Amino acid sequence: MSMIKVTKRNGKKEPVILDKILSRIEKQTYKLDQKWIVPLEVAQKVIGGITDGIRTSVLDQLATETAATLATKHPDYSILAARLAITSLYRDTNESFSETVKNLYNYVNPKTDKHSPIVSKSFNDIVQSNADQLDSAIIKGRDKLFDYFGYKTLAKSYLLKINGVIAERPQYMYMRTAIQIWGDNIEKVIETYNLLSEGYYTHATPTLFNSGTNRTQLSSCFLLNTGDSIEEIFDTLKESARISKNAGGIGISFSKVRAKGTYIAGTNGTSNGIIPFLKIFNETARAVDQGGGKRKGSIAMYVEPWHADIADFLDLKKNQGKEELRARDLFLAMWINDLFMERVTIDGDWSLMCPNECPGLTDTYGDEFKALYVKYESEGKYKKKVKAREIWDKILESQIETGTPYMLYKDPVNERSNQSNIGIIRSSNLCAEILEATGVTDSQKEILQNKELLESLGLGEFYGRESVNETAVCNLASVALPMFVNKNKTYNHKKLFDVAYQATINLNNVIDTNYYPSEGAKFSNLLHRPIGLGVQGLADVFFKLNIVYGSDESKKLNKEIFETIYFACISASCELAKEQGASTTFKGSRLSEGK
Repeated sequence: MSMIKVTKRNGKKEPVILDKILSRIEKQTYKLDQKWIVPLEVAQKVIGGITDGIRTSVLDQLATETAATLATKHPDYSILAARLAITSLYRDTNESFSETVKNLYNYVNPKTDKHSPIVSKSFNDIVQSNADQLDSAIIKGRDKLFDYFGYKTLAKSYLLKINGVIAERPQYMYMRTAIQIWGDNIEKVIETYNLLSEGYYTHATPTLFNSGTNRTQLSSCFLLNTGDSIEEIFDTLKESARISKNAGGIGISFSKVRAKGTYIAGTNGTSNGIIPFLKIFNETARAVDQGGGKRKGSIAMYVEPWHADIADFLDLKKNQGKEELRARDLFLAMWINDLFMERVTIDGDWSLMCPNECPGLTDTYGDEFKALYVKYESEGKYKKKVKAREIWDKILESQIETGTPYMLYKDPVNERSNQSNIGIIRSSNLCAEILEATGVTDSQKEILQNKELLESLGLGEFYGRESVNETAVCNLASVALPMFVNKNKTYNHKKLFDVAYQATINLNNVIDTNYYPSEGAKFSNLLHRPIGLGVQGLADVFFKLNIVYGSDESKKLNKEIFETIYFACISASCELAKEQGASTTFKGSRLSEGK
């Protein structure tokens, strides 16, 4: 073994020293479970894979992967693997954050020999003007807080690369995000950096992907509503591609598109229904990767259960059947009304209709929808009548086989909507965690004629228009609840309040610094300013506090945690309203009425 040599990063060769390999592994086992973590076991497996001339970078990778395979024995092996990987990353990246940013900005594409900056000039200018302060604020040790899966996820998609090689360290990504949010307000930049890097909360994927770059699309979710014409459908397709290109997740209400066999007056023909169009959206999601290949494009399609093509829709993701009738890369979702569930309950009939022949069903809910649906039904305008449970069984069958469709309930959503003064909600987003009004909303007409208001909102170019087809947008972050468990087994609501408060302020800044892939998205986001603050790790909180999941104590704490977050968000929003002016669309909502 002493004759075997390794090739170092500088090209020099030196003999393999087994103790050196073992020492490198042992250094990364601090604060891990020493009863279970055996550095010698990892070292021995690494030694077995050594060949003469192996590069030290490959040797580091071998040690990392070896430790990762032992994670089934104890989870601390995953942390060890991450530490080994990050130690290797540090050898291949610049010690200085500001120098790294300079290299990213000065990047020259070797194939075109053109300056192709990876970060924007304005971002680079801020960093270079405050280089010493920002460099000193970076705390390298926090990179050792990741487990292996977390680090590999960052390395694959989140950390910026030069010629395919990672140039950033995880801490640089957090600092880049903080600068995007706060610009040259360095005090706030460092405050936000610390909250992110210590793991109190995180911004959503697009924000981490795109902060500081030349196209700062930071928003997470986009909700679209398409009409029935070819122009409307393909305008929605184009907008979906632009959103997907910039790492946004998409939810589309597709219930207005006419059903198969419906007469088309313009061409004196009949419609092929929604399936061929959904196939086109499916291929678009495959072709337009988010962020240029960082992750697959993702689109969720929402259809109401009365649509005559519902049976074919529910078969789209199945593994068997004709390929021309399948769209397996779409996410499917049902936008269910109460009347349908009532018919399922009593095993009643259900009439399938075409939105072109039975207009208004997508634009109504509750009693108004029920009256309109029953009217069409009594007039015999349906295409087919089936048992409601037949459709229900197909929904359940599809869920069992494919995991979709999601099921969301149209009537409760709209009856409890805080946007009831704006317009109807027609769908959720890709992951079904937000609900917003889309399309041409009820509140637009007066706003579009108010030049002063539009200019104050940064929407002056929309003045005088009759309407805008709004694409609802949401800007997301997530709070890590286990971070607020105290050592004495109590919960730190004060710290939770402070973090949620600051996250709300930061999300508000995201809206202002964002790049918008369409004018409908820009109009909607700057007008309504919607944000979403989610959570992670609630079960871990109960585990840390020795509370039984589902017990009265856990339910009480659960309620208190979300009361704290909600109060913090509302408090921050009120302060922002005092400083910047209240959103006009908030006035008249259920929240402003105290409901």
